[in-house]
Parts: sequence; C-alpha cells; structure tokens
Amino acid sequence: MKITVLGAGSWGTTLAILLASKRHEVRLWAHRPEFARALEADRENKRYLKGVLFPENLHVVENLHEAVKQAEMIVAAVPSHALRETAVAFADLPLSGKVIVNVAKGIERHTGKRMSEVLLETLPGIAPEQIAVLYGPSHAEEVARQQPTTVVACSVSEATARLVQEAFHTSEFRVYVNTDLIGVEIAGSVKNVIAIAAGISDGLGFGDNAKAAIITRGLAEISRLSSKLGADPLTMSGLSGIGDLVVTCLSQHSRNRYVGEQIGKGRTLDDILGEMSMVAEGVLTSKAVLELANGLGVDMPITRAVYEMLFENKPAQQAILDLMEREPKPEHY
Repeated sequence: MKITVLGAGSWGTTLAILLASKRHEVRLWAHRPEFARALEADRENKRYLKGVLFPENLHVVENLHEAVKQAEMIVAAVPSHALRETAVAFADLPLSGKVIVNVAKGIERHTGKRMSEVLLETLPGIAPEQIAVLYGPSHAEEVARQQPTTVVACSVSEATARLVQEAFHTSEFRVYVNTDLIGVEIAGSVKNVIAIAAGISDGLGFGDNAKAAIITRGLAEISRLSSKLGADPLTMSGLSGIGDLVVTCLSQHSRNRYVGEQIGKGRTLDDILGEMSMVAEGVLTSKAVLELANGLGVDMPITRAVYEMLFENKPAQQAILDLMEREPKPEHY
C-alpha cells in the first residue's frame, strides 16, 4: 500500500519504519521542514530513535498535501492537541477511499471529543467507516527494536479494522481487531492520566500497594466513563484497557509516569515540561477528561486529584490524603 505517516516523533517514526519493513511505500511527514530535511539526510531519527535506520522505501517529505494525495492510508501520529490543526491543513483534499488511522491518545479540551470525532468533524465528506485507531501497550522504544508487542486496530467497520490489521501485523507486532471505538479511545486516552497518578505515587516513595490501588481504581474510573458513553465493558479487560494502563503506569519509558514522578518529588509542571522533548499526553488530557466527566456526572476522583496537583498546585501529599479520606464506598458503583 501507499501509506503516509503524519508526525515524525518517536511513535510516528517507529510506525513508518515498521510499515516500510513490510514493503509498503511509506512517506513520513514532519511538521518542521528543517527537521524533515535532517531526517531524510541522516536516514534515522537521531532526536527520538538514534541508531534505528530507515529502510530504503521510507521517504521523509515536507509537503503535507502531496503526501496525503498520494496515500491510500494515512496514519495520524501527531499529538492529540495538534490533530485538529493538522487535519484542517489537508481538509480541502479529496479523501474518498482513503483510510485514516489515528494513533495519538487523548481527549480534546473544551469539546470533549475523541480523536475519531475530531477527524469526522474536521474532514468534510469522510465516512465513519474510513476511520480507525491503533491503540495498545506499545512503547516506541521497544517496537522500534522489534520486541514483541500486541495492539488493537479498532474501527466501527470491521472490514476497515481488518485492513489496518493486515497493514501493520508482523511476527513481532501482533494486531488484534475490535469494533468498540468508544471504549478503545476512552481507555487509551484516560490511562495516561492514571499513569501520572502512578508516577506521583513513585515520586512520593510509596510502594506496590499504592501502585496496585491506583491501577485498579483508575480502571474503575475509566470503566465508569466509557460505560456512560456507551462502550462495551469487555473492552476494559483488553489491550487498550488494562493492557495499556499497566504498561503506562509501570514502564520506565512512560512519559506520563515520569511527569507524575517528578510532581511527587516536588517539582513544578512548567519545570518538568520545559526539559522534555516529547509530549506527555496525560497532562492536557486530565483537563479534558475532568471536564467531560463533570458534564456527564461521572465520579473520577483520581483524575480530579491529578488535575489539582498539575494545575492548582495542590501538594501531592495532601491530594493523596484527601483521596484516602473520602467517604467509604462499595467497590463497584
């Protein structure tokens, strides 16, 4: 297939390399022209994936319109907060017959929209059946080095999900199919917020009991929100649910866990983000998820606590104490 990957961060680059290894004709678009030229000249992404060389059939491009025009499949690997802006930039092009695969995990601030909804709203004439997401426990650092990974390709159209499965599936990168788009997107996005909470626990020096509690009760929050939106509860036990939640809360590669850990150690959010070269999606997503939950009347105390620590300067110790001293509840409510 002719496939264009939009976004040359670590994940976009990794997926472009994976797709090229399957002999697809791959174009990787970088937002900054000077970065695109450096990638094409170096034949590797020295900033994010040093030492992982590009296959011959992977070409880095600067022209977004040309890259989209020539593609049968478009993989959107830009940060979630930049997806609408990126889609608007090629919304004037004919997109009939093209499949768009979003891989960024997040909820749009103010609108509360999932990434598939942002694409549908932004791209005139595109059908829901043309949109898919690729989510699951999949750190770029490991996928780029061909370590075993499993993910889920999800679309409201099973045929589209299977097409994505076929495009990406390898002996090291196993792809499953799902049609619960709401559940997959909500779980894959909110887990980043819970991972910040897990990192805060690490930063405060808490142990395994606290981490297990955050993961388990975080999954309960994800389940309540996704169910309210009409998702299949079974999705929460899958790769985009508990699978992605566990890896993001525990991994040394997790940017969101790292942000939380530094918050737990007493650093400010501005200081932490100022030194990071990659995006921690859970930071902005915490705002969007809390707004969405409040509007739907869904109780998400861990998410609320993360928001208060990140944006209201609430001391981490106080936030944890407030969580523990809440009124006792049944486990399932």
